[in-house]
Amino acid sequence: MKQRDPDLLLFHAPLLRQGMTTPKAMRDVIIALLPATGASLWFFGLAAALVIGSSIAGAVLAEWLFADRASRGESLRDATGILTGLLLGLTLPPGLPMWMAFLGGFVGIALGKVIWGGLGHNLFNPALLGRAFLLATFPIAMTTWVSAHPEGGFFSVYAGNLALPFMQAQVDGVTSATPLGLLKFEQEVTPLTNLMFGKIGGSLGETNGVLLLLGGIYLWLRRDLDWRIPVGILGTVVIFSAFLGLFDAERFPTPLFSVFSGGLLLGAIYMATDPVTSPVTPRGAWIFAIGTGVLVMLIRVFGGLPEGVMYAILLMNAATPLIDRYTQPRVFGHGIEKES
Repeated sequence: MKQRDPDLLLFHAPLLRQGMTTPKAMRDVIIALLPATGASLWFFGLAAALVIGSSIAGAVLAEWLFADRASRGESLRDATGILTGLLLGLTLPPGLPMWMAFLGGFVGIALGKVIWGGLGHNLFNPALLGRAFLLATFPIAMTTWVSAHPEGGFFSVYAGNLALPFMQAQVDGVTSATPLGLLKFEQEVTPLTNLMFGKIGGSLGETNGVLLLLGGIYLWLRRDLDWRIPVGILGTVVIFSAFLGLFDAERFPTPLFSVFSGGLLLGAIYMATDPVTSPVTPRGAWIFAIGTGVLVMLIRVFGGLPEGVMYAILLMNAATPLIDRYTQPRVFGHGIEKES
């Protein structure tokens, strides 16, 4: 006769085993980004590989250079440098010089991670900090967009990719505006199918919104992100866009256009969810997400720039410690002292 399992099982410590580790989480995000990265290679050819590879090389070099000798190998094995470089590369224009992408990756790790004390101590997302540095230092190169499908096929590159460091880069003959720029400055609406499947000009990470969403679902199934943050950001953008459409549907973007245009999906799913730079409490995650979504729409619609995802996330990164402070749950057994 088979003995039934007891209702109470007693084991020795440890009683809780956590299968998730930092290297595993980093690798999951890299895997989730592979389809969108492949789409960028499909649309922009070898130029995308050069830009992304350069940004990864800069980030990995900074990771190796500033690490202690004893922990140098460990800092590279956790794949944070590779992920930072990949995320940065996906936010860059396809025609950006390779040395600028390399410099952005290096600065992203040096000023966005190392200077704060290393992994787990940084206040700002390193990839976005690297992009902010490049945008402030090289604004023309960072806002020069090229069209997809370069002449010559996959192995062709843009003129700017091979520019020498700190030298004037040749302007590519075929340029194109981003969908957000076309809407803001020329009142031209890009078809939704082009936004969803990447037949547009813009950064490498704007190549395919559907693939970015699929990668986000993979991360959610793997429990690598807090679902409240991307849902809160995208939901806020949808509600904000729908509200503006009630006043002037021809001037303001539709909710779906706002979601699939620019770097919103890349930022909401893969950058705003960084566990180090986002709130740790559920209520704090909602506040962080709603604030990010509102800032994105304010900058896009009423600001001077067509895109505001980077600034919105960085500003909310700065507010994260304050959000965590005021959303921490009350310690069990401690109440508010009453005045006598």
